[in-house]
Amino acid sequence: MNEIGNGGLSNVEMEHIRRHHRHEPGENQCGSALVKHIRAPVPQVWSLVRRFDQPQKYKPFVSRCVVRGNLEIGSLREVDVKSGLPATTSTERLELLDDNEHILSIRIIGGDHRLRNYSSIMSLHPEIIDGRPGTLVIESFVVDIPEGNTKDETCYFVEALIKCNLKSLADVSEGLAVQDRTEPIDRM
Repeated sequence: MNEIGNGGLSNVEMEHIRRHHRHEPGENQCGSALVKHIRAPVPQVWSLVRRFDQPQKYKPFVSRCVVRGNLEIGSLREVDVKSGLPATTSTERLELLDDNEHILSIRIIGGDHRLRNYSSIMSLHPEIIDGRPGTLVIESFVVDIPEGNTKDETCYFVEALIKCNLKSLADVSEGLAVQDRTEPIDRM
């Protein structure tokens, strides 16, 4: 997993970030972008990511999610967070859902946590990994730095959550991809 600033990003990754991850961090904000390569085709990974109404399918800290109304830009979801995190609920708005470009953007607008003015963008890009279709996933964010915390502490905390979510997304997607790759029985 690579982060902006460590010099470990490829030119392709940097170009996707420049094109799709335009955040304008304010004075008391921090942000970053993380990269994950998943051994599953884009449609498989996107089928999980695009489900704004079911983040618990791959986000391990989400216990429940309720969306009111149709799934469209501006839709709100109420997320219940599993115990162990410094939060129990989060209210999130769908900012962008682009099925052609495979981009999802959300903004947190409420909840009992310290992630104020949090906004994230996730983009999926096809790539070949070991001769098979794979997915380059980039997730970027910007968030206020809470009083009493440093920029580094805030970024480290959010990056740790995103890394956990991306690892889980990879595990679930790759598990589904392996199921789809079974060979026919009559090939003996």
